[in-house]
Amino acid sequence: MKRSMTPPNLGGRARSTYGVITKTFAALCLSAALPVLPALAAAGHADPGEIGLQAPVTPIAHEIDFFYNDILTPIIILISLFVAALLIYVMVRFNEKANPTASQLTHHTGLELAWTIIPVMILVVIAVPSFRLLNHQLILPKADVTMKVTGHQWYWTYTYPKDQGGGFTYDSYMKSADELKPGDLRQLSVDNEAVVPVGKNIVVQVTSSDVIHSFTVPSFGVRIDAVPGRLNETWFRAEREGVYYGQCSKLCGQNHAYMPIAFRVVSQAKYAEWLAAAKKNFSALTPAKPVRYADNALDVDAQH
Repeated sequence: MKRSMTPPNLGGRARSTYGVITKTFAALCLSAALPVLPALAAAGHADPGEIGLQAPVTPIAHEIDFFYNDILTPIIILISLFVAALLIYVMVRFNEKANPTASQLTHHTGLELAWTIIPVMILVVIAVPSFRLLNHQLILPKADVTMKVTGHQWYWTYTYPKDQGGGFTYDSYMKSADELKPGDLRQLSVDNEAVVPVGKNIVVQVTSSDVIHSFTVPSFGVRIDAVPGRLNETWFRAEREGVYYGQCSKLCGQNHAYMPIAFRVVSQAKYAEWLAAAKKNFSALTPAKPVRYADNALDVDAQH
């Protein structure tokens, strides 16, 4: 026998109202959850309507995801609900009609201790995983690949060191609308992607040649300022192949919105293949032949 979810002691009109309320509440919960679902399936870039964090693909990004979703969000929700309930209680219990004679109480030691100690304890709970995350971000592991990234108004320059099979530098500009190919993303795809091997520790040295930029790749859990005259360092280790996008996150001038970041994570074999081709084509003696990495081949295009 099918059981009714409506309380049996409600009348006909109350039953109808109860049903409308429960259905409306369920619909609101579902609609609130739907925008977050793409983050579970996609990585590398934001999906239309997405409001959650991008899917993590590095150890640091996983830790950020856990800290945000499993620690900060529940605490924020509980505090918001508590404050809302407290406000409602105060409005009902202490309005002028229900409480015409106002209390003259001006000091309560227990209450003052509570609203001081409880927030401090909440901050301690947040601080422990927060400091641990900062420690993991700032202490760099032994690098398998080291690369230098320089921010300019408004593009990025990538340098691969000679002692790791590189010895070349190239610029990365956003593709214009007439350059986009099937699968490219408007205002995210670039002419020359940064290429790194999967499962390796990549140490990135970040600086700037003009103003302060911010080197940010959400799926990697990477965000670090590019400051003129200063060399900052960060790291990531991508867990799976693919193309992962980021952008400058500082208001760095007129074309701030048009300096995206694109990393292509490939197998070690494909990385070695790309490195050999890039070394030939990105040398200082042949600046007119940038390398663009395709899924299954290395394409050499003419300079724009």
